[in-house]
Amino acid sequence: MADDKLKNVSNKVEGLVDETKGRVKDAVGGLTGDLGLQAEGKFDQFTGAAQQDFADLYEEGEGVVEKAVTLVRDKPLLSLGIVSVVGLLVGWLLFPRGKRS
Repeated sequence: MADDKLKNVSNKVEGLVDETKGRVKDAVGGLTGDLGLQAEGKFDQFTGAAQQDFADLYEEGEGVVEKAVTLVRDKPLLSLGIVSVVGLLVGWLLFPRGKRS
């Protein structure tokens, strides 16, 4: 668990570094008129921001999983009831009963 959090922080930092590097490339490309460097900078900015967003989503997902595990541990019968109802609904949606003659 601690390794996942450390890796997530590492991904955020790496994304921030890529985004900053992209901003610098974009600015230098704009000053020198180098469209290739400017485009490379914008791409680096995009990938850095996407990496940071993914790390944030991963953290949120971990929180949801922890809440679900706590619910199952604390209220197993309620959890079983919820899963049963969801299973029935999915079954009815995927395999509807046809009209019988």
